[in-house]
Amino acid sequence: MLHSGHVAFFKEASQYGELHVGIGSDNTISELKGRDTINCEAERLYMIQSIKFVKEAFVNSGSGIMDFEHEVRTLQPDYFVVNEDGFSPAKEELCNELGIKLKVLERIPEIGLPKRSTTDIRTSDNCLLPYRIDLAGTWIDQPYVSKHHAGWAITLSLEPIIEYNERCGMSTSTRNAAKRIWPHYLPIDRPEKLAEMLFKYENSPGAELVSGAQDAIGICMPGLVRHYYNGEYWPNKFESIHNEEILTWLEEHIYMVLLWPRKSDLDLLKQTDINPENTKALADASNGAWEAIKNRDLGRFAQTFSDSFDAQKAMFPAMVNSDINAAIDKYKDEALAWKLAGAGGGGYLILVAEKPIKGAMKIKIRRKNLSV
Repeated sequence: MLHSGHVAFFKEASQYGELHVGIGSDNTISELKGRDTINCEAERLYMIQSIKFVKEAFVNSGSGIMDFEHEVRTLQPDYFVVNEDGFSPAKEELCNELGIKLKVLERIPEIGLPKRSTTDIRTSDNCLLPYRIDLAGTWIDQPYVSKHHAGWAITLSLEPIIEYNERCGMSTSTRNAAKRIWPHYLPIDRPEKLAEMLFKYENSPGAELVSGAQDAIGICMPGLVRHYYNGEYWPNKFESIHNEEILTWLEEHIYMVLLWPRKSDLDLLKQTDINPENTKALADASNGAWEAIKNRDLGRFAQTFSDSFDAQKAMFPAMVNSDINAAIDKYKDEALAWKLAGAGGGGYLILVAEKPIKGAMKIKIRRKNLSV
């Protein structure tokens, strides 16, 4: 969907030289976003080619988030320009390999015009459903984990400031289920009730694979929430934090970077080491993270955040691989801690840092509606 934000981006990018623009094919957009494009690739190409700042436009021949690789290798440009939510370590690696300078631009509108993004426009009369990220303790929402040791999972409900990709740990499958019940936004009702409705809707009786309750809870319950599991699919109790100082503190220290979508055939349950010792480590880390957040203790939060991810990896080794570990290594000098969103295997890398990380996205936590 072409808008003034794109034109401003093209104008700024053209300052580096003749601007060649590659666009994702209709198939690629469907694969990454889980939806069809509003304008087909032929229309998008026609409009972009008509913009005076653009020298040439073309449809990228590949697929996935690196669909442009063949074109970049052929063109050998001096600069490769992306915006903040278009950055990924894989793009940086390609640029380093080819000796191309990578430029990451902020979303700055033309003077006198409002700030625009495709997500802003799509959600203005479309879907405002939240996303969620998991901070610590997750996997314990599965009974085959919590039967070994009870514990808390911690989730953050996020405003849809961008359209997060499918198969990237952002609970998009549960959010897509929510769209079938509430196409545009969550109804005004008790968040816990909405979460339970969504969980039951997504997981029909007798389902072989049951999505953990943390997905529905993270989407439907605002702010920072922890939920306690003891051998059942639905938690026994909840605790929430809506303190503005704490939520703002989290927004100042949590960043996200897109790696690549998790492979569709990845089986995280093929090799596991789920036992009381590893589950207790997960539960202890979650408890520590909660207390650290309440005290706004960044060092302690980073440590327990890492401990939780380590416990997850110990139980589910397929969450990471050599490529993921190599991507993480690039942030070890800037970040205090890191974990993969959701089940891992790719997707978004969540970083805890004292200062902003170049190329990483900020988050916007969904606040509680005081009328509910």
